[in-house]
Amino acid sequence: MRILSGIQPTGRFHWGNYFGAIRQYIDLQNGRDTAFYFIANLHALTTVRVKDQLVQNTLDAALDLLALGLDPNRATLFVQSDVPEISELCWILMTTTPMGLLERCHAYKDKKARGLTADAGLFTYPVLMAADILLYDSELVPVGEDQVQHVEVCRDIAGAFNHSFGEVFVLPKAYVVKDTAKVPGLDGSKMSKSYGNAVDVFEEIKTQRKKIMSIVTDSRPLEEPKNPEGDHLFELYSLFASSEQTKSLAETYRRGGFGYGSVKKELAVLAETYFAEARAKREELAAQPAKIREILAEGAKKARQKASEVLLRTQQACGLK
Repeated sequence: MRILSGIQPTGRFHWGNYFGAIRQYIDLQNGRDTAFYFIANLHALTTVRVKDQLVQNTLDAALDLLALGLDPNRATLFVQSDVPEISELCWILMTTTPMGLLERCHAYKDKKARGLTADAGLFTYPVLMAADILLYDSELVPVGEDQVQHVEVCRDIAGAFNHSFGEVFVLPKAYVVKDTAKVPGLDGSKMSKSYGNAVDVFEEIKTQRKKIMSIVTDSRPLEEPKNPEGDHLFELYSLFASSEQTKSLAETYRRGGFGYGSVKKELAVLAETYFAEARAKREELAAQPAKIREILAEGAKKARQKASEVLLRTQQACGLK
């Protein structure tokens, strides 16, 4: 059973990235015959237009994933652009992909609705995403419930090609991650870099603590009981706390007689402790750039072995070979 997941290097990973996706996806490397994880730098070109920034983001993504638990002995980690077969497969798929299918995709529709310029890269983004999946005969693609459309579009694109040229592609299935955490940001809305409300996993401790202390809370007096349900500070605390700690804080909320500042200080300590091992591992890896390059090169080599097999099969089916 082959599982595949990619993540864009558009910035440093924050708590929302980790608890909402990365943690669950890395867990899936266990007990699978093959797990492919790639850093989607070709996709990132639709938003990152500074060369040095993209290079650094790509390296940071590799370091972060390895520090957070991705094991290159159990999974294949590689950079998307290090597998050039992806570009040819993307073009081949575009020749049979209906325009109407792309026009209905969320990212393009949303940007157009906001009056923003949508380039060809964004418009054809779903085709490159389909190529990412199909190039490795991927069977399971882990996604959140709001991303199932991506896999459905991939199946439609593969189906259109198969209809014209025979059963060439394996049709993947979405693996819906049921326990995907809904992570609030510092202001209570969804945590996102673009909203300016994110806490990065590996940012400097002093900066992280300052951000945590700035979490927006209401102005109810200390003695007033408070409902933990729907309280974004409580939700953030629960991500890091044990079940006993979470239960105790919920009782404190309902009882009243506490200040949000004390909860924020506890959260800062819990978060620092939670990622302490990963932070130390990242520092160790960052001092070994040659090792990181070796891991990514070996991953690309393994990925290309499978990619070349699938591309050749595709070329033969449509008459290019």
